[in-house]
Amino acid sequence: ALFIDNARKGSIVLRANSIGSTSASSVPNTDDEDSDYHQEPYKESYKDQRRRAHTQAEQKRRDAIKKGYDDLQAIVPTCEQQDLSIGSQKLSKAVVLQKTIDYIQFLHKEKKKQEEEVSTLRKDVMALKIMKVNYEQIVKAHQDNPNEGKDQVSDEVKFNIFQGIMDSLFQSFNASISVTNFQELSACVFRWIEEHCKPQSLRDIVIGVLYQLKSQVY
Repeated sequence: ALFIDNARKGSIVLRANSIGSTSASSVPNTDDEDSDYHQEPYKESYKDQRRRAHTQAEQKRRDAIKKGYDDLQAIVPTCEQQDLSIGSQKLSKAVVLQKTIDYIQFLHKEKKKQEEEVSTLRKDVMALKIMKVNYEQIVKAHQDNPNEGKDQVSDEVKFNIFQGIMDSLFQSFNASISVTNFQELSACVFRWIEEHCKPQSLRDIVIGVLYQLKSQVY
C-alpha cells in the first residue's frame, strides 16, 4: 500500500510538472517581450526621424539650388531672352550657367573700358585745371598792369621765345633719344613725349623762357 501510494504521488507530481511546464511554455514571457516591445519601436522611430531629417535637408538643399538658378535667370538679361532653338522651353541649368559666365565676362570688359575712359577724363580735367590757372594768371597780370599789353611785341621777340622753348625741349630730347635703330628711336620718342611734354612741364618751360627774356629786355 505504501509503495502504491508513493507511486501515485510520484505520478501526480510528474503530471503536475508536465502541466506546469506546458503552461509555462504557453504563457508569454512578459519581461523579455515587454522590453522588446518598448525597444523596437524606439529604434524604428529613431530611424524614421533620421530619414525624415535627411529628406528635409536634401529638399532644402534642392530648393536653395533652384532659388539660386531662378535668381540668376532674373538677374542675367540674356537669360530672359529665349533662344529660337529651344522655343519656349525652360532653360537648362547648363545654359543658365553659360549665359551667366558670358554676362560676367561682358561686365568685366565694360568695367575695364569705363576705367580707361575715367582715366582719360581725369587727365583732361587736370589739363583744364592747368589751363584755368594759366588764364587766371594772365587775367590777373593784365588787371595789375592794364597798359602792359598796349606795347606791340616784335617778331624778333616772338622768335626768341619760340627758340628758347625749342632749345629747352631739345636738351631733354637729345639726352633721352637713342638712334641705334628706328624701332628704339620710335620707342624713345614716345617715352620722351610722355615724360617731358606734359602740360605742367611745358608750362614751366614757357614761364622760364618768358622770365629770362623779360629780364633781358628790362
